[in-house]
Amino acid sequence: MSNDAERIARARAQWRYVGQERPPFAVEPRAGQESVWDYPRPPRIERDAREIVICLGVTEIARTRRALRVLETASPPTFYLPIDDIRSNVLESASGSSFCEWKGDARYLSVVVGRERLESAAWSYPDPLSGFEPLQDHVAFYPHRLDCRVDGERALPQPGRFYAGWITPELVGPFKGEPGSSGW
Repeated sequence: MSNDAERIARARAQWRYVGQERPPFAVEPRAGQESVWDYPRPPRIERDAREIVICLGVTEIARTRRALRVLETASPPTFYLPIDDIRSNVLESASGSSFCEWKGDARYLSVVVGRERLESAAWSYPDPLSGFEPLQDHVAFYPHRLDCRVDGERALPQPGRFYAGWITPELVGPFKGEPGSSGW
């Protein structure tokens, strides 16, 4: 097994919950709600036709009805927007990278509007791992750095600074990133 394959296998094996059953501490969803504990691991990608709008201050930087929503056990969904639906002049390469055992190597992007610059406020997967090819040519944004809306409702950021899930009213948790959640 190659070094990369071993690294991926070790990372994938660490997860205790994989969406097959809710843990006893999970909130029971009511009608019209989704439990993040019903989301699978590995994550699932689904199309979302709701209107997604992202602003930095009063400046709209993206608007789409063609988002991809990535659903993964214990986390609120992360929305990926087609690059064609993002203003072409607002994204610049940023330093740093990260690795997801499902999606691959992430490239970080800064959001720049006029004199305002948010370092590493977005990311993409230029060469995603097998099964996650639909994420190519899409960009995700941190909702704690920007005003991110789903059908007009502002998404709350997932707890913790590393995670980037968007909490919308139909979701119940608890969510990965909250205190005590490192073993989930």
